[in-house]
Amino acid sequence: MEVVLTNIWSVVMAIAVVSLLWKSLGKGRRMGFEKLPPGPAPAPVIGNFLQLRVKEPYKYYLELSKIYGSVFTLWFANTPVVVISGYQALKDSMLGLGEEFSGRGTYPLLLKVTNGYGILVSSGDKWKQLRRFSLMTMKNFGMGRRSIEDKVKEEANILVQSFRTFGDSAFNPREMITQSVCNVICSLILGQRFKSSDAHFKLLVNAVNAYFGVLNSPLGQAYNIFPRIVGLLSGELQKMFVTVEKVKDFLKLEAEARMKTLDPSLPPQDFIEAFLKQMEEEKHNPNNEFNFNNLLSTLWNLLSAGTETTSSTIRHSLLLMMKHPDVQERVQKEIDEVVGSDRCPSIADRQNMPYTDAVIHEIQRSMDLTPTAVPHKTLCDTEFNNYLIPKGTTVLPLLSSVLTDPKLWKNPDHFDPENFLDEKGQFVKSNAFVAFGMGKRACLGEAMARVELFLFFTSLLQYFTFRATVPPEELDITPEICSFGRIPRSYECYAVPRA
Repeated sequence: MEVVLTNIWSVVMAIAVVSLLWKSLGKGRRMGFEKLPPGPAPAPVIGNFLQLRVKEPYKYYLELSKIYGSVFTLWFANTPVVVISGYQALKDSMLGLGEEFSGRGTYPLLLKVTNGYGILVSSGDKWKQLRRFSLMTMKNFGMGRRSIEDKVKEEANILVQSFRTFGDSAFNPREMITQSVCNVICSLILGQRFKSSDAHFKLLVNAVNAYFGVLNSPLGQAYNIFPRIVGLLSGELQKMFVTVEKVKDFLKLEAEARMKTLDPSLPPQDFIEAFLKQMEEEKHNPNNEFNFNNLLSTLWNLLSAGTETTSSTIRHSLLLMMKHPDVQERVQKEIDEVVGSDRCPSIADRQNMPYTDAVIHEIQRSMDLTPTAVPHKTLCDTEFNNYLIPKGTTVLPLLSSVLTDPKLWKNPDHFDPENFLDEKGQFVKSNAFVAFGMGKRACLGEAMARVELFLFFTSLLQYFTFRATVPPEELDITPEICSFGRIPRSYECYAVPRA
């Protein structure tokens, strides 16, 4: 990886030196951006790329917000990117001007994987149609309701049984957790769960891991700024693209098989069937966005994002419980008092478990899984904070600036469930909890993720006490990757059965 990046940067610098002979900084900027917010001076051709901390770019953004304020501009090559920081500025933009900021920013890696189709990368009417349909369909299949709860309980029970097989031995829970979460998504979009040995299931899980491995790497950051150059130099990128295409080929076969047997008079059994029925109903609509390309890319969006974000959070939750055994013990005490040992936890228990609810929220807040939301784009010329942001400008909402703001949290720099508890020990909601994003493009699967996090977390702690292979004070809880997202580091643990 480092060798590849060194080669990439060498090529980039060579291009920059040559370009200095014919392109000045002023000419490098496109007309129409004169009233953009201020920011650090960009270099010709490469912009602010060399100033970025490619392994932790969000920290650079946080530093710039202290210099330039809540709105500032960076240049990725010759493309301006406006960063919005702080709760009030994000509220004013993502909520107050939600429609204007609701476009999807150009992100070459996402565009390459989806070919420009699907709910994640679309904007305007296409996005509205796909999001409205997806929300309705997921709700019909029980997102946040009992049916999806039963599926999560099933996977949580299987995960508990898998952990039990290790007995007194230490193990790495990553693969098992990822498979369990992935199976929840598969039950929604494909109407079935898979055995861990299934070849297609292995392909799905491996593709998700490869995709986010690149997306969250310096290589992925470099590709998003210099896609043509980096795409030619990196074999790792090409390998990932091929793997994702194999997944889409599998999903296409699943959709084609359902199309042959689909009975429009019967209720759909999964997301694919629901989408195919919508394709049939909309086939005479000239503005119809329901086609195979949007179906396959939307399925990949749901599968990849739904698997990685939730599984990473669950893995990090166990790491934090090992780091803070006093918190783990208090959660288990609440589980014992409310749920007991004779039944599985249910989502209805959450209202009677304020401390556990606070712990889960604090895990998400302190983890800061997505420091910047997936890039937005202005759909029209937009005046904001006395600046003019032209139509089509990429906008980065800096969620990390809210989740770590000392003005909004009691103890923002440390893991502390008290951030979500009042003086009586009752759970307190906070508008500053933006772990799922903010505004019109907030996380599509938030309701489902909340169900999964509560049930997986409480089910595991109901049966096990988690211990690290090193003393708690020596346990490193810093993320392994801190780029596009913050991915928890790999670890081994002991799952000690509770009496």
